[in-house]
Amino acid sequence: MSVAVDVGGTFTDFVYMAADGSLRFHKRLSTPRSPELAVIEGIAFLGGAEEVVHASTVGTNALRGQEGLELPRVGLLVTKGFRDIIEIGRQNRPKLYDPFFEKPRPLVPRELRVEVEERVDFAGRVLTPLRAEEAEEAARRLEELGAESVAISFLHSYANPQHERRAKEVLLKRFSYVTASHEVAPEPREYERTSTAVVNAALMPLLSRYLQKLEEGLRELGVRRLYVMSSSGGLVDVREASERPVQLVESGPAAGVVASAELARALGIPDVISFDMGGTTAKAGTVLNYEFEVTAEYEVGGEAHHGRIVKGSGYPVRFPFIDLAEVSAGGGTIIWRDEAGALRVGPVSAGADPGPACYGRGGKRPTVTDANVALGRLERLLGGSMELDKGAALRALSELGDPEQVALGAVQLANLEMARAIRLVTVERGLDPSRFSLIAFGGAGPQHAMEVAEELGIRSVIVPPHPGLFSALGLLLADWRFEARLPFPADLEGAFARLEEELAGKAGEVDYFVRYADVRYEGQGWELTVPIGRPARLEEVRRTFEEKHLAVYGFRLEREVEVVVARAFAVRRRRKASLPRARREGEVRERGRRRVIFREGREEAPVFLREELPMGAELEGPAVIEEYDSVTVVPPGWRARVGELGELRGER
Repeated sequence: MSVAVDVGGTFTDFVYMAADGSLRFHKRLSTPRSPELAVIEGIAFLGGAEEVVHASTVGTNALRGQEGLELPRVGLLVTKGFRDIIEIGRQNRPKLYDPFFEKPRPLVPRELRVEVEERVDFAGRVLTPLRAEEAEEAARRLEELGAESVAISFLHSYANPQHERRAKEVLLKRFSYVTASHEVAPEPREYERTSTAVVNAALMPLLSRYLQKLEEGLRELGVRRLYVMSSSGGLVDVREASERPVQLVESGPAAGVVASAELARALGIPDVISFDMGGTTAKAGTVLNYEFEVTAEYEVGGEAHHGRIVKGSGYPVRFPFIDLAEVSAGGGTIIWRDEAGALRVGPVSAGADPGPACYGRGGKRPTVTDANVALGRLERLLGGSMELDKGAALRALSELGDPEQVALGAVQLANLEMARAIRLVTVERGLDPSRFSLIAFGGAGPQHAMEVAEELGIRSVIVPPHPGLFSALGLLLADWRFEARLPFPADLEGAFARLEEELAGKAGEVDYFVRYADVRYEGQGWELTVPIGRPARLEEVRRTFEEKHLAVYGFRLEREVEVVVARAFAVRRRRKASLPRARREGEVRERGRRRVIFREGREEAPVFLREELPMGAELEGPAVIEEYDSVTVVPPGWRARVGELGELRGER
């Protein structure tokens, strides 16, 4: 028996898979100050389990400074002359004309950065050996200065890591948490590699303790195994997660994209957009030919502008991530007016505590959920067990003007913001969103999906069964996924063969391998990540790279291409949940009618219970379809049909 747990900013979601593959669902408010409490309480409510698969945003929240998640004092051991590498960084300036802009606070204060005399060149040749006595002296200094965790980043360690290995042996005599840069980012660019090692070192104590407390609490409930979703869309065990927590930064959002890819495969729709709108944010990703897109670099703890990560505002991490765009447009996102009186949505969220005004938990500021309540689109949550206070929602919205006009304007602004996020993962990647189907989930996603699709010219929207718990379901659909990489491979096929041999030793029985490469034109500063076929031929790599370069940038160059990093993933399939099937027969019955406000005006909309709708049932918009964990709104001009897997297919 397995339970998947997705810890979000507002709700913690549970999907329970029994031994026969049948599913049960549960949802409860998150406990942000101690996120493991909601997980343990939910598992106890479900009666325990043998296996728990977990997705969490604890790492991201800690880097963003969430109260109660304090980062440790981190030390840094570097090659002599590179003490200030993490502070100098790159020339990126996120706010070009802002004279008051401040760089993100370095995760390692200057007094905790220690230099040692050693040097390896770009080819891996040792120019100056590392002396053990100097490494021991550096370790003693860091201990005296109160470091709890240490990162090591020596120049060109990706080409020859022997000095980092020797330094780590010395440091482990004094410290429990040590990260060597070649273990988490074995590739060129010393600033990005150092930043990745430092982020990993900063998260190690926090995530290790969190996972330990969670594991201990679950063990008392009879749970034998705990696994964690990685940012690249695979599962890792607790040991791997504790040693390389940098790979968990986007753990939660990754699960939704994995679920979208599996649903797309089951429905036979190769190209889909994953659209996940929860209580705090909305996320978008693309699935091409049933495979989710992967990117090699991400900035954690930084700013996002209309879904785009603002370069230079956070901490760069060189690790595989599912390619996602994220915006502050969730159900709990606060609506406000700026100094000029213009209506604004986000980025601040009401979260789970106190939450939207309509929750009746003390929230006074209006949110997107309050707007949907005021517009008649939403009345209750959790199958009716959580009634929403429309009067409280209207009072909160009245502070900003006519409540219905404010609500309608706020929903339209949120829809525009979410459409921008989808454009980032489609139009800006050279993809036409109108040829995709939109898979909409999250507790709030189905309320907005069809209106967001209209903004983008998308004609097909799919709402999966149990959309509010779909990311948690994705954890039960994920495979084991392990990653390795090699910089500047001279023999491309030989490099992949070597990586796959290494991964086979780590992952055990492997079902298949996935290959990628970071490729650029010679002389370019940055690369594009492209899929690689078997066998790996440079002419095929060039063709794939130039097609992507043309789609992304609009031009090609008459110049040789080079592979900067070869990446391989080992995938091991695991027993997965069976997607539920729709009822074969039954009549379509209205459960009531409700006045709902759309852009076109007030409409009298029928209300249906989703679990009562049989396969093949067709509903003309406007309509409202309620279920335990979400509400689907079908606007005028759209129709919804129930598919074989119980999915709702919206068509314009």
